[in-house]
Amino acid sequence: MSSTRPPNYLHAHKRGDAKHLHYREEHNKSILLIAVLLTFTFAGIEAFAGFWANSLALISDAGHMVTDAVALGLALLAQIIAKRPPSAKHSFGFGRAESLAAFINGLAMLLLVAWIAYEALTRFRDPHEVKGLTVTIVAIIGLAINIIVAWVLSKDKKSVNTKAALVHVMGDLLGSVAALIAGLVIHFTGWMPIDPILSLFVCVLVLRSTSDVLRESYHFLMEGVPHHIDYVSVGQDLAKIQGVLAVHDLHVWEMTPGHPALIGHVEVRDLQDWPETLERINQMLREKHDIDHVTIQPEMPS
Repeated sequence: MSSTRPPNYLHAHKRGDAKHLHYREEHNKSILLIAVLLTFTFAGIEAFAGFWANSLALISDAGHMVTDAVALGLALLAQIIAKRPPSAKHSFGFGRAESLAAFINGLAMLLLVAWIAYEALTRFRDPHEVKGLTVTIVAIIGLAINIIVAWVLSKDKKSVNTKAALVHVMGDLLGSVAALIAGLVIHFTGWMPIDPILSLFVCVLVLRSTSDVLRESYHFLMEGVPHHIDYVSVGQDLAKIQGVLAVHDLHVWEMTPGHPALIGHVEVRDLQDWPETLERINQMLREKHDIDHVTIQPEMPS
């Protein structure tokens, strides 16, 4: 039976190979850990305040924050998994774990938006008596917490998974703003419909951000061509290389976020000139298309 850890030389990068790692090393796990602790802590405080003030708005927002804390915990777990080195069963490593978690987070956010919209519509028919002052005070604290968490997460700009977690936090931040406005309006005017109205407004904003995360993570998981690379231009530029007659079976995707890879077949005039032709191909792909992980199979014309 083969070992789960392959010999190191199988994943080694020698001269001329791509310089990227098969795992993510630049992400700081403490960023997500701080976000998880802050979100969970305030969710408990907000839930207690919601029951104390008989405020369904605060209780719902507390549930929202618990969901986000779970999402942040999933994001943290994904970053830990993504940093594992390649194995005999996963030769590409675990970099896709981040995008998978981002996609799951996005789907969870869609369900949450649907639930908030449903609750908002029911409140139009059955308004709840809310202690506006308590809602206002708790919303101000929640707004401060969410700003801190968003600032912490914004420090990691490279991870699609952290971006997904940030979408959840932005939803909480907007929820805190809406709760603050609702609390002030209810406290000073007693007009209860303001709560479901603002909830629906937040749903629209969060839905827009969530769709972007879902689209980006789905594209990566389906091994789509990186957005900054023109697939057709890559094929045309390869065909223009001196010594290349034709290009076929060409594939461009991202092995890990930010690290594009290319495989393909090229027909060449003379296999004896292949080393020089390959060097020209690698140089063109690096300089013009920012692709350094290249696997090309030379063939004689059929």
